[in-house]
Amino acid sequence: MNHLLMIVLAALGLSVLGGCAAVRGGYESAPYRVVRVVDGLELRDYPQLELAETRMGDGANGGFGRLFRYITGNNAQERHIPMTTPVLMQGGRMGFVMPSASAAASLPKPSDPSVSLASIPGGRFAVLRFSGGRSRDNEAAAERRLRERMAAAGLQPESEPIFGYFDPPWTPSFLRRNEVMIRIAASKS
Repeated sequence: MNHLLMIVLAALGLSVLGGCAAVRGGYESAPYRVVRVVDGLELRDYPQLELAETRMGDGANGGFGRLFRYITGNNAQERHIPMTTPVLMQGGRMGFVMPSASAAASLPKPSDPSVSLASIPGGRFAVLRFSGGRSRDNEAAAERRLRERMAAAGLQPESEPIFGYFDPPWTPSFLRRNEVMIRIAASKS
C-alpha cells in the first residue's frame, strides 16, 4: 500500500511540475541572443522591444489587469494580442512585451488612458536568473548578486534594473523563472 501511495504521489508531483513548465512554454518570449556567460550571468543582445505599459500604483495585480484588458481587446481596434513573457517591471511601471511580429506602428491604441505604448531600445544587457516569489527582498537580493558579478567582470551598468517574470502566480515559487537585467555598454562586454 505504501509503495502504491508513493507512486501516485510521485506521478502527481511530476504532473504539477510538467504543467508549470508547459504553461511557460506556451507563450512567445522576448527574443535575445546570448553573447557569453560570465560567472553565472548572461550577456544578451536584445532587439528593440515594444511594450504596453502602465503604472503599478494599485499593486501588481491592478497593473497586470489593465495590461491584460489591453491585450484582450480593450484597445481602439478591439484586437486580441497574444500574451508573451516576461512581464517586465521597472521603476513602478509594469509592461507586457508585444509579440515579435508586432511593429510599433501596427499596435492598437489603448482604450484605457493609463496604458501606454513604449519601447525599450535594443542593446546589450547583463542578466541573472533567480527563483522565488515577487517581493522587494527577493528583487533586492537578485539585483545585488547581479551588480556584484557585473563589478567582478568589469561591466559598467548603464540603466536601472528591469525585472522579468515568466510564470503565472500559481507556479510554486521555487519553480518560478525570474530575471533581473541591467543595460551595459556593448564595447565593455
